[in-house]
Amino acid sequence: MEVEKDFLKKYWNEQPREGALPNGQRQQCKLLGINRGSLYFKPLGEPDLNLELMKKIDRIHLEQPTFGVLRMQDELGEPGHSANHKRVRCLMRKININAIYPKPNLSRPDRAKYIHPHLLRDLDINRANQVRAIAITYIPMKKGFMYLTAVMDVYRRYPLGWELSNSLEEENRTELVEGLFKRYGTPAILNSDQRSQYTCNNWTD
Repeated sequence: MEVEKDFLKKYWNEQPREGALPNGQRQQCKLLGINRGSLYFKPLGEPDLNLELMKKIDRIHLEQPTFGVLRMQDELGEPGHSANHKRVRCLMRKININAIYPKPNLSRPDRAKYIHPHLLRDLDINRANQVRAIAITYIPMKKGFMYLTAVMDVYRRYPLGWELSNSLEEENRTELVEGLFKRYGTPAILNSDQRSQYTCNNWTD
């Protein structure tokens, strides 16, 4: 026992080597289940070229929402922003942009448990807190980009709440909506599109 006590005393009194985490931070990482190496990691962010391309893609999409990856690549090549189709596809996914066009087999059910009827068709919206709408948009920044999630009361055309995030994690949407439920009550309908953010288990459950 005396040997063990001496070893522990020496261990706790030992000064941490240069660059090492203090004992408190090591314990916190262990409790949170975080890799200690992640504390040393500093994200590089998007290169300036990618940021410039994303801003250009966003502007082109507003003018021509039917452009897909290849047409978008052609448009980017004209002003001198040359990029291959893999980079264009990756950046379009990153800023949540998809070409708008009639897709084949629209009447064929796919993953039916996630497909919900369009409840707003022929609906008379005549009171506040009857229908809310939620949407996500991409906002370019000087050194990066953010995602803006907004919730609006359809009858009053009034924004009830919004949230900025640097990712498309579904938890951000659910926390915003649950907070608005507590503040304004639960609406009869919460309308959204049926993209992956709104068909995941975290959202549908």
